[in-house]
Amino acid sequence: LSLLRLDNIYIKSFDITDVKELKGDHLSRAIGRLAGTKGRTRQGIEVSTRTRIVLADHRVHILGSNDSVRQATKVVTDLILGRPTSKANKVLRAISGRL
Repeated sequence: LSLLRLDNIYIKSFDITDVKELKGDHLSRAIGRLAGTKGRTRQGIEVSTRTRIVLADHRVHILGSNDSVRQATKVVTDLILGRPTSKANKVLRAISGRL
């Protein structure tokens, strides 16, 4: 877990296995759930929370303001834990309504 502060822009990086111990196909499935079909899930999280997300192998990097990073991290961890994408999208709609 690392957090870097640069003029109100924060970078949070964490390993998927820090959230839940996954191996093999289960890890690949979690990465796929985060990316979504043609990157739509990742892009939806980025647009709704005003962040940028980089999926690098089994690491996740989230860049944005402090509140945005916190909200994006919550949605990303929910997806890693197995929450269906449709339920994550409902949370994203609520978040984008507040911003």
